[in-house]
Amino acid sequence: MTDRRSFLAALAGAATLPSFRADALRRVLPLARTQSTPIPPSPDAAGRSAGADDEDYWAEIQRAFDCDRTMVNLNNGGCSPTPSHVLEQMIRDLRFSNELPVIHMWQTLEPRIDSVRRELARSFGCDPEEMAITRNASEANETMIFGLDLKAGDEVIVTNQNYGRMLTAWDQRVRRDGIVLKQISFKLPPPSQQYVVDQFKAAVTPRTRVIEVTHITNLSGQIMPVRELVEFARPRGIAVFVDGAHAYAQFPFTRDQLDCDYYGTSLHKWLLAPIGTGFLYVRKAKQKGLWPLMAAPTTMDEDIRKYEEIGTHPAANHNAISVALAFHNAIGGERKVARLRYLRDRWAKRLQKESDRFRILTPLDSPNSAGIGLVHVEGIEPGALAGWMMEKHRIVVTAIAHKEFDGLRVTPNVYTTLAEIDLFADRMIEAARKGLA
Repeated sequence: MTDRRSFLAALAGAATLPSFRADALRRVLPLARTQSTPIPPSPDAAGRSAGADDEDYWAEIQRAFDCDRTMVNLNNGGCSPTPSHVLEQMIRDLRFSNELPVIHMWQTLEPRIDSVRRELARSFGCDPEEMAITRNASEANETMIFGLDLKAGDEVIVTNQNYGRMLTAWDQRVRRDGIVLKQISFKLPPPSQQYVVDQFKAAVTPRTRVIEVTHITNLSGQIMPVRELVEFARPRGIAVFVDGAHAYAQFPFTRDQLDCDYYGTSLHKWLLAPIGTGFLYVRKAKQKGLWPLMAAPTTMDEDIRKYEEIGTHPAANHNAISVALAFHNAIGGERKVARLRYLRDRWAKRLQKESDRFRILTPLDSPNSAGIGLVHVEGIEPGALAGWMMEKHRIVVTAIAHKEFDGLRVTPNVYTTLAEIDLFADRMIEAARKGLA
């Protein structure tokens, strides 16, 4: 059972990190007094765990954010607001930097990145010397894409549901280096994880050098079989690049559970860190063979910090990761994903029950999905529906228009209220019954 002492112990992970504000404790201490539901160590087969519907607990979490409640933000998959105390630390460090940047920023604040590195590595389950702090998943993933030596004719396998920016990066390598990019397709929702693995296997040839896979797709929220792909690819000398932009801190996992050699993610999505934060993991044995985006000396060939050589940049953003991580750890990964699934199921299952015009393209009651949900509405164009939601009802969702499917992507977060979820479902039912008047 969560009590004041255990909650403070979770927060204490930031005690050795820079400037965890007293204001943060004032916001989250009430959680220990309101949360009384035991959380089991792991979810059930459907991915649920206790505490997801404890509204007293989640009301306190919601109060840690200064959100514009005149609008309903269901696009946290793009970029999420950070808790107020995390933002305040970043702003304070920006002000401190500005007083004397060459001393305060470079000499005082910047060295603290190694504290952030240590805590992220502990969370991900790797050595700190394998953890680079980046500005976003695109920077991390493009380090992989452009950093590996490939020659004309070498094959790279992706899916046509990979993130658009990554597909563009690979296309540039096609144009510049003459590599061959093969895009596979898979059904939504997939009939099984093995089915997804089989689609990749069928595309592999003796010239295959890389598989790039999203850990969880940004379109439908399908969690992909990363470990199974690694186990297939590694003996064949095929590198597996994992785009984890939406995965880290949305649902719990570790490096060893994936057994991957490369992993890139954003931290301003589900970890709730400040905008402009991410990380790149590269297994130590692979670092010499992966070039950085910006030049580094040969002395850094096997130094994870070569991927951080990007010129002058603010220290305040990445140092505030430590506070966001402490907030995440205080909630707990299992409790967090249980809540996200609970919010998703609240609108998705209601729409399913309402009409067969609503088709959920994300697997429900499954460990292979989390907080992201994609719904197709028969007879309504998703762009028009998203526009109607925004203009008429101040609800922010994401229209998805893929050549093989379409719909609205819905991504609540821990600050989202049940009333906001219910308002969205009400308006979806109204649109289906009456049209977009």
